[in-house]
Amino acid sequence: MNFEALFKQIIDFFNRLNKTQKYIIIGSIVAVIAIISFLVVFNTTSSKKTPGYAILFENLKPQDAALIVQYLDKKQIPYKIPQNGVIEVPKEMVQKVRLDVAAQGLPKSSKVGFELFDKSSFGATDFEQRIKYLRALEGELARTIESIAAVEEAKVNIAIPKPSVFVDKQLPPTASVLIKLRPNMILTPKQIQGIKWLVASAVPGLKPDNVKIVDQYGNPLGENDELTQNNELLKTEMLYRKRMEKALEDKIVSILAPIVGGKDRVVAKVSMDIDFSQVKSKSTIYSPDNVVRSEQTLEESRVGMKPKEVGGVPGVVSNIGPVQGTKGGQVIDKYNKSETTTNYEISTTIKDVKEPFAKIKRITAAVVVDGHYKDVNGTKKYIPLSPLELKNIENLVKNAIGYDPKRGDSVTVSSFEFAKTTASANTTPTGKIMYIMENYLGPFAPVFKYLFLAIVLFVFYKKVITPFTQKMLEVKVEEEELPKPELEINEEELETTYDKIKELKEKVEQQLGISSDLNEEELKYEVLLERITKMVEENTEQVAKVLENLIKEEHPEGT
Repeated sequence: MNFEALFKQIIDFFNRLNKTQKYIIIGSIVAVIAIISFLVVFNTTSSKKTPGYAILFENLKPQDAALIVQYLDKKQIPYKIPQNGVIEVPKEMVQKVRLDVAAQGLPKSSKVGFELFDKSSFGATDFEQRIKYLRALEGELARTIESIAAVEEAKVNIAIPKPSVFVDKQLPPTASVLIKLRPNMILTPKQIQGIKWLVASAVPGLKPDNVKIVDQYGNPLGENDELTQNNELLKTEMLYRKRMEKALEDKIVSILAPIVGGKDRVVAKVSMDIDFSQVKSKSTIYSPDNVVRSEQTLEESRVGMKPKEVGGVPGVVSNIGPVQGTKGGQVIDKYNKSETTTNYEISTTIKDVKEPFAKIKRITAAVVVDGHYKDVNGTKKYIPLSPLELKNIENLVKNAIGYDPKRGDSVTVSSFEFAKTTASANTTPTGKIMYIMENYLGPFAPVFKYLFLAIVLFVFYKKVITPFTQKMLEVKVEEEELPKPELEINEEELETTYDKIKELKEKVEQQLGISSDLNEEELKYEVLLERITKMVEENTEQVAKVLENLIKEEHPEGT
């Protein structure tokens, strides 16, 4: 393709345009350049908001962050600090920079574990080896404690006393743990006890009682003193109450959302009065029905002569008793005796009752729901819920929270207009369109941006470039300009001469008294003939050339 010829055609085409066409072309080109520049700048600005940066280190201390930034500046590596303790570098450089920074021993305040022994150091004394082992053990324990969800950062210090040859003077090892808790999180008593056992099990001779734990505020954790126990118990009770209230609120919102038209059109708040006191009671119940425990029966029987009683004046006869062979008026004796003893037992029931740890004393719930909206002359008019609807909603809320009038529970349901809610905004056609575009078309905004650019360029190509290109590339047959004859007739001069002759003729005819109609065509012919005759007489050679050219054009083959 001959670019020189094309460029020359473009210049010629532009020169043949009038001013309006030139302004249109220049304005269109400027508009397209402005649109492309805007899209490029917009893309650059948006890319700066979410650049290709990744996190190099996070949760850094100020000392470590300053050293790392100093190293990056020295190596001329681009970086960003979006927030305190976080450093970002380009994604493709993260791994390499991280290794380079680690080779410099940064960050220095990071915890070290048993990787201290990856490199063997010759000539190290036994004391140095013990210190390195202690550092490694503390770092490993701190890492393990940080794996607990509620712990953000942990530091462990272990004190191992020097061994003594006297058993009674041997001191036990001790340990201290500093824990930084995450926001709005606490450690349960079981977790605190678990941390103690974890540290004690890693150090020989260390007992859990010798492990002391404090939080970032200096509060001791896991101590058996009354104040610490009360604080931990209070935190546990508050957390339990919040979870129970949140569960009931979610239950109310979930059951009312399909009725009122969405979760954003209902608000529920629940307050619970919970008794955390532990009550243990023991009772003994006696049954009125007697039960025979044991029964004893005694029977006696005797048959025979009744022994003679010795009586009379004291002497030999009364002392030795009756003499054999003597007879008296004696009778036969029959003796019977029966005795029965019955023992009864009273039936008793012993109950040892322990009430629940958390006993609900009272529940109060407040629920606010949005009303209805009706189109009135193109505007939304608010209509509150009817008393019947509020009563039905109140019944649903009571059933959802387990309403018990004996406890003094109360439920309040009200209907108010929500100010500028998303639901009311979405009821209008414009709001619905904006909602759909924001939720469904928002993720495709970058695609639409480039699609819009493609459409603009396509329209500009079809409406501007293509028509002008076609006109520019057209082979325009330019009429050859005939050589202007050297003999020219001045029409103005001819008209002037015609008028003068006409006036003179009319004047002569009036003087002679002749009135005849003048033929203008004949008069023009006479004037023109007279003028041509005069020109031929004056320019004979030029007239001959003109006649010669005319003959050649009429009969080119005869030349």
